[in-house]
Order: sequence, then C-alpha cells, then structure tokens
Amino acid sequence: MFYPPLLDLDNAPELDVLAIAAHPDDIEQTCGGALMKMQEMGYVTGALDLTAGDMGTRGTPEIRMCEARDAAAILRLGFRENLQMPDARLENNIALKMTLMAVIRRLKPKTVILPYWEARHPDHYMASILGFEASFLAGLTKMDDQAPPHRPRKVVYASMYAPVTPSFVIDITPYFDRRMESLFAYKSQYAEQSAGGNLFPNREEITDRLHSIARYYGNLIGSKYGEPYVVKETMRVDDIVAMGSRSF
Repeated sequence: MFYPPLLDLDNAPELDVLAIAAHPDDIEQTCGGALMKMQEMGYVTGALDLTAGDMGTRGTPEIRMCEARDAAAILRLGFRENLQMPDARLENNIALKMTLMAVIRRLKPKTVILPYWEARHPDHYMASILGFEASFLAGLTKMDDQAPPHRPRKVVYASMYAPVTPSFVIDITPYFDRRMESLFAYKSQYAEQSAGGNLFPNREEITDRLHSIARYYGNLIGSKYGEPYVVKETMRVDDIVAMGSRSF
C-alpha cells in the first residue's frame, strides 16, 4: 500500500547535499561520514528515506521513522523525511518518480548522493534509478507546474558495499565514531534480540565489519577511515602538482 508523504516542504531549507536511500539506516552506513563532514564545512545537508522498512523482520515503520530522527540529530542534518513508499516493492514508475521529483524541486539540492546502481536488495538499486531519473525530470520546466524546475548539479553514488574501484574516497576519520553512533540509534534493528537472530549479525560483528571496510578505504587515501564514492562522469583536474593523493 502506498502512503502519500506528509512533508512540510514549504518550511524546509534549500539543501547543498541531499542523500536519498531506500530504508532508514542505509544512509548512516554508506554516506553518514560525508554528510557530517559537509555539514561541518558549512553546507546544509539532508536525507530522504524512500520507505519506512515496513517489510523488515525487526521494528515497525513508526519506530524506524522515530529512530531516523534520532540519527538525523546525531548527523546534524538540516532536513530528514520519509516518503513512505512501498517497502520491497519500489518500482520505476511515473507515480513514484513524480513524487520524488516534487521533493527535489522543493529542496533544491546542489548535490545528490544515491546508492550504487547495482545491489543485492532490489530496493537499493531501484532507489538509485528513481533518484537519478527524478533528479533529471526535476529540471524539465513543462514536467509539472507545482514548483519551479530545479536540477542538481552533481549526482554521486555511495559505493561502500559495491565491489568496484571508487572514483574518490572521502576521509571520514573524525566522524567515524559518530557515524557508528547514528547507525546504532536504530535500536529496533541493532539491539540484541531474538527476532531475526539467525539473519542479523550482532552489534560487535557489525562494528567490526564497518570498521574494517572504512579502514580499507581510508588506507587507499592515506587516512584512517574512508568512505568510497563513484561518479559516472570523468573528473577534471587543473593542477597535477596539488592533487590530493600521493603515488608514494
């Protein structure tokens, strides 16, 4: 069942960076560090969860949306909402694209962070497709007259769980512990419990896994912890003397 979003978009801030993902807690795992870093640099950041994870083994939509607000405070987001699209049933259809397009027009993000376009969970790669196509449609003047057209300048893809070489890695060393804190705000998902015990790793195992992944990507850029990202366009470099990464 599709529940129309009840968003107070008239009072929402215009965003510099908007992360879009399928479920509450996806953003915390894949791009939470970048969002905190951008916020500390003075940018206005936000997150948009497409579903409330109502098909999940643990928790309820109401609980997960409350937990998402707690996580948003830890990430210091300027905006977070949930579109309550149908969990495990995301489709690339015009109704969902138009809904998301309208939100993008209202929030006017300069950069959009999406999940990588290949994933095990269909909702994850569908969120990537919906996010990209809605971002494009948002720039078409004649597409809809409810809000002025706006097209983000850049789309980047969070690739932490994708077996691909990143286009770039962000140093999140000062933010890693707070990123973990934001993830564990989802007590319905990560607190010790019997529901789904054979499917979900415990908190210690999750910490160890994410620690190892972040250390791996951090090592690629000579830092302790890193978050990987992919862009589809070729990146421009004007100064090869001042490039950020070293060869030796």
